Amino acid sequence: MNEYVTGTTIKTLRESKGMTQAELADKIFVTAKAVSKWETGHGLPDISLLEGLGKALGISIIELLNGQHIQNKNRAFNMQKLCFYVCPVCANIIQTSGEATISCCGITLPPLQVEEEDEGHEIQLQKVEDEYYVSSKHLMTKEHYLSFFAAVSDSGVQLVKLYPESDAQARFKISGVKWIYAYCNRHGLFRIEAKSI
Repeated sequence: MNEYVTGTTIKTLRESKGMTQAELADKIFVTAKAVSKWETGHGLPDISLLEGLGKALGISIIELLNGQHIQNKNRAFNMQKLCFYVCPVCANIIQTSGEATISCCGITLPPLQVEEEDEGHEIQLQKVEDEYYVSSKHLMTKEHYLSFFAAVSDSGVQLVKLYPESDAQARFKISGVKWIYAYCNRHGLFRIEAKSI
């Protein structure tokens, strides 16, 4: 990763826990002077200390390195707070039911921002018996393609991975589907509302 924990992050998190530098130092078996050096930017904690430091501060190592403490406010599993993340290096697709700190290939990934479909990113939807047949006339070249289609209902997500030089199409069980998503590797995440056909 090209990010490392900062003294400001350590100080902010320590103070939010109501801990002194000495109390934090005792928890991770270092001196209060070491913690002071980190917080004033005169040193950095050794990588071997990060796991213990994260536990003492009540956050994950990724959050510690990112400088953000993410609290999932989606305790009721509200699918309207669904987030997709796509790694620009390996094209890994990660879906969460709320805000999260996601890292892949050494990169902290931002959640994709959802757009309504536009010209060039139209999503066609047809009902075929108990399924939605989803397709698009989007380019499917090696450089510009749709990476996946997803169907989202209140109870979960159905996802179909797409590949360059293949057809942009998928089938999803209709049961409760409210939204259909499509991800373009150049232009981002698009969606349409699934309506009774």
